[in-house]
Amino acid sequence: MSQIIRRLGVSPRDRGSSGGANCPDIFELSDGRFAIIGTDVTDSLDTDLPADASRADYERIVVITRETLIKAKADIPDA
Repeated sequence: MSQIIRRLGVSPRDRGSSGGANCPDIFELSDGRFAIIGTDVTDSLDTDLPADASRADYERIVVITRETLIKAKADIPDA
């Protein structure tokens, strides 16, 4: 089982989230994958996926804020 090894970017609190309602986050896992906490928008965006994109039944489409990704950019490895 993978474990979270580090957060990418700053914490939600450092981005101004003082409650539990708006806490998107990005984490690097011990196996090299990334875990994303975001809003599940699968139902509303699934039909908008491009023809060459698909998702398995166990996969979800999640949205994070632009700020979350921008703050994480410096921590995302190049390889």
